Formats: sequence, C-alpha cells, structure tokens
Amino acid sequence: MKIALIGSNGQIGTDILKYFTEKNEEVIGLTQDDIDVCYLEKCESVLFKVKPDIIINTAAFHVVDLCEDEAASAFAVNADGVKNLCAVCLNLDIPLVHFSTDFVFGLDRDRTTPYTENDCPGPVSMYGISKLAGEFVIRYMLKKYYLLRVCGLYGHAGSFGKGSNFVELMLKLVKESSGIKVVNDQITTPTSTKDVTRKLYELIKTGKHGTYHMTNTGQCSWYEFALEIFRLSGLSPKVIPISSAEFGAKAKRPFYSVLDNANLRSIGLKDMRCWKEALQDYIKERP
Repeated sequence: MKIALIGSNGQIGTDILKYFTEKNEEVIGLTQDDIDVCYLEKCESVLFKVKPDIIINTAAFHVVDLCEDEAASAFAVNADGVKNLCAVCLNLDIPLVHFSTDFVFGLDRDRTTPYTENDCPGPVSMYGISKLAGEFVIRYMLKKYYLLRVCGLYGHAGSFGKGSNFVELMLKLVKESSGIKVVNDQITTPTSTKDVTRKLYELIKTGKHGTYHMTNTGQCSWYEFALEIFRLSGLSPKVIPISSAEFGAKAKRPFYSVLDNANLRSIGLKDMRCWKEALQDYIKERP
C-alpha cells in the first residue's frame, strides 16, 4: 500500500510515518514545505506524481483561539483544503483519511454521556465550525473515506503550531510557576497519538469506510488530567482548579466532549485502552 501522508512531521503524522513504515507500508511523507492543501493545483501536481493508494491528511488549522480572529485561514485549511484533497481522491479513485475533532460538539451544555458518531454535532467555536465544515465536504464529495474524530491528543512530537502538548506544557510549568491553574469544568478524554496510529492501521486494513470516533477510553477534566500527569511523574506541585470563565480563553470550549467509539466496535475492532494506562506509557517513554 502506497500512502501519501500529509503533515508527516506533525504530532500524529510523526507516529503514523514511523508505525506504518515499520509495518512495511510505503509511506510518502509530505510536510507543509512539500504541499499546501489550500491550493488545488499544488495538491494535484504533488499527489498525481506520487499516485498513492490512499491519502492520510493530518493538516489542520487548529490553534483554537487564533481561529476566532483568523476564521478565513481556518476555513481555508479545514474546509477548502479538504475540498481540494477530495477532488484529488475522486480523480485517483482512492480513499481519504481525515482527522476531525471532538470540538464539533459542545452546544449541548447539559451533556453527560459520551457522543456517538450518530449524534448531531453542534460546535461552539470557529475552530469547531471549520472542522465540521470539512466533515460535510467529505461526506458530500466522497463515498470512500475514513473520517476520524479524535480528542485531547498528545504525542512525543508535540503539536505543530503549538510547539508542545498538554502533558509537556504541564511539566514545563512545574519549573516556571509556583501555582498551576487548570480548568476543571471541561470533560474530555486524553488520547495518545501512538494508540490512535495503531487503531488507524487496524481500521484501514478492514477497508470499511465511514465516520469513526477514535479515542482512548474513560474521561476526566483537564484538572484531573494534570494531577495524573504529575502523579505519574513523581511530582507534587500546587495545582489550582479554575472554571473556564476564570481562565478566560478567547474561544469557547465544549464543557463535555467525550466520544464513544461505537462505530469501531460495530465493525469488530476493540476499544482502545484507558487513558491512564496510555499516559503512563507516555511518561515512561519521555526522553
């Protein structure tokens, strides 16, 4: 299988490149210097030359607060860019793997049970809206696609554009702050990019296209996530729980955005492991 991997030097792209190569797949890694999804002609010139059997797209405009001020840029990547890749996939008659987000949910403020793939989305930020637009583009244009919603991602490569991930940010703040403030009213599922990569490989091998939630299991607040990071690292800094209103981020976040991987189970794939177990491995493997 020849794979064109867009965003191969990003947080999840790095893991996909490494793991799929270890599985003896032919992966053509493409960075932002190699391809700009915002321009159809550039996508065509690169991808028609590669002639892949499948395209995996990890490119995204995902600095959530910045999306509020730069909505046009967010839509250029997260919706128009996806449209360009869909056009290439149609021309080559190949499937597209595309990563979306739990941020397509959040409008239901009273939600307390995990969202399935059949639940109606309702984003509360420009980032979420732009990612949902990309989802609709895929469903409109393609029959062969793997649309994956993930959440709370962390990986050793760090998030491109953010320079880090939540785990590394917390461990950095231990050295810089006497009191670390973390929101305790947003419930999510921290998810390892390493685990997503392995489940993605399993999914592609089934050949069963569709929309899938792909996260570790369990749930916690970001405050609880931080406490577990410090516990596993043998640290005991002062951690102060605060509300989202107190934190004062420009963009709204979902108060509850836990995802149920129902569609993966429906095709016979097992749930991913608990987020605490995945985090423990990540902490052990830190350089």
